[in-house]
Amino acid sequence: MKWSVQQLQSLRHKGLQVNESVELNELSTLDPEVRDVTPVHVKGEASFVDGTVTFRLAIEGALTLPCARTLNDVVFPFYIEADEMFQLDGKDAADEENDVHEPEGQTVDLKPYIQERILLEKPLRVFSEEQDGPAPPEGDGWELQVEEEPSEEDEKAVDPRLKELGKFFDKD
Repeated sequence: MKWSVQQLQSLRHKGLQVNESVELNELSTLDPEVRDVTPVHVKGEASFVDGTVTFRLAIEGALTLPCARTLNDVVFPFYIEADEMFQLDGKDAADEENDVHEPEGQTVDLKPYIQERILLEKPLRVFSEEQDGPAPPEGDGWELQVEEEPSEEDEKAVDPRLKELGKFFDKD
């Protein structure tokens, strides 16, 4: 998913087809909610116009995210269609209508842009199909604490400072 500008210029007349599976394990370090990422399948083509190359991509894979209720793992499949444009001829890439990128060090690397697209599509919350699944008892730096139900003695216990007020409503 990385080409030099010279390679892309040589492919200008032949065209370029992209059909690869990419490991994006860095997503879990970029976003702590991402627990796992399946290999991401990227398919598409590159078209050349003047000094720019436009990649039309279809990005498909699945993220493992925590359930918003139980924190159990939920697999969230995604399918993203994206267009990424790169200015190859060294001219200014500022374009108000389109987001045009400049090559970094004479290379075009699609991997960071694919990661960005996936993180932008990640939902804020996901819910597990299993409504009543138990929450995990502990995780990284936390543990589940359950409050005890108050006993009848606790409910009947009266604050000693208010004990005299209880006699106020007694009927003799």
